[in-house]
Amino acid sequence: MGVITYEFEVTSPISPARLFKALVLEADKLFPKAAPHAIKSVELQGNGGPGSIVCINFAEGLPFQYVKHAIEEQDIDNLSYSYSLIEGGPVGDKLEKISYDNKFVAAENGGTVCKSLMKFHTVGDGVFSEEEIKQHIGRMDGVYKAIEAYLLANPDVCN
Repeated sequence: MGVITYEFEVTSPISPARLFKALVLEADKLFPKAAPHAIKSVELQGNGGPGSIVCINFAEGLPFQYVKHAIEEQDIDNLSYSYSLIEGGPVGDKLEKISYDNKFVAAENGGTVCKSLMKFHTVGDGVFSEEEIKQHIGRMDGVYKAIEAYLLANPDVCN
């Protein structure tokens, strides 16, 4: 197995605590409301903390039917969150899993910089190309932007 490491940052006008709450703590309730074009449902097995499994079921017509995440760490005080994509989506012939370490930090403009360190664990000597990584990030970014737009349109959500 090889590991491809990729760092990624995305900014948002939403505060770090509110964005963390939306994307981590209340994702199972918020994702289907904010991104119904992409997410049909979210099923949570466990209490939502470390050891829990999150299954995200995608809408018809998308490239993947579902993904399963295993939550590894969650630090509400420091707004950090680690999980691994363990099933579905791009996991299969080329990838064993994708690990994510995310940190939500205050941006200079009052919003958030979400810093993500991704580790793509390949199967055997498999290769996961930079183009495939960019496609994966693009799909994630689409959901992220839908959540952000929903929060901007609904200022009382996740406060």
